[in-house]
Amino acid sequence: MSNHPLVITYTGNGKGKTTAALGILFRSLGHHKRCAVLQFIKNGNLVTGERKMAEQSDVLWESHGVGFTWEHDRESNTAASVEGFRRFQQLIDTGSYDLIILDEFTYPVSLGFLDESEVMSYLKDVKKRRKRPHIVITGRDAPASLIEISDLVSEIVEVKHPMKSNIGPQMMIEY
Repeated sequence: MSNHPLVITYTGNGKGKTTAALGILFRSLGHHKRCAVLQFIKNGNLVTGERKMAEQSDVLWESHGVGFTWEHDRESNTAASVEGFRRFQQLIDTGSYDLIILDEFTYPVSLGFLDESEVMSYLKDVKKRRKRPHIVITGRDAPASLIEISDLVSEIVEVKHPMKSNIGPQMMIEY
């Protein structure tokens, strides 16, 4: 079995991108690997089952977002995204993690909170490093440049969603 750290992207308009990334997290923990999750866009006050479980499992879990507010709070979203990207770079530089998940990371890139060319240049540089973690990126509207850099890309397509039938968010399913 080879050890070739991958850049994995889960994108598309369907539900399940973060869930797929957390499946890799769960598998990694089963192999006693060190893992981190950096959430972008999502507000840090959001307490979810996955966050509780990750923290109980000694997973570094940080939020670098102010919520889905980009239409009226671009400045705060940009600042949080830049802070989160810098934190990602710090975690890479430590060499301490086997898996880093960048949840909802496509938004800061596609919405221009982060400079796309800077992000892609950094990811290309990281891929050249001998010691690096698997990196999993989630979110809608992944830019073509990210798809090109990624080693594995899956598009999650919505076929049917209960929210369209006026069924609200469900514990264990959405949070």
